[in-house]
Amino acid sequence: MALDSLAHDLRYTLRKLLRAPLFSPVAVLTLAVGIGSNAAIFSVVNGVLLKPLPFDEPER
Repeated sequence: MALDSLAHDLRYTLRKLLRAPLFSPVAVLTLAVGIGSNAAIFSVVNGVLLKPLPFDEPER
């Protein structure tokens, strides 16, 4: 039952990809840019704001 559904989904996916071959690369590129920029901004914020200073009493 599940394998029939999986095979049907794969055939449907291949049909859609063949009809619009540019959609998948654009979607993957959009996700990659969004995830990459989010990770870069978080790295900067983490390094500047979230990590404590390397001193005994950084709040002084």
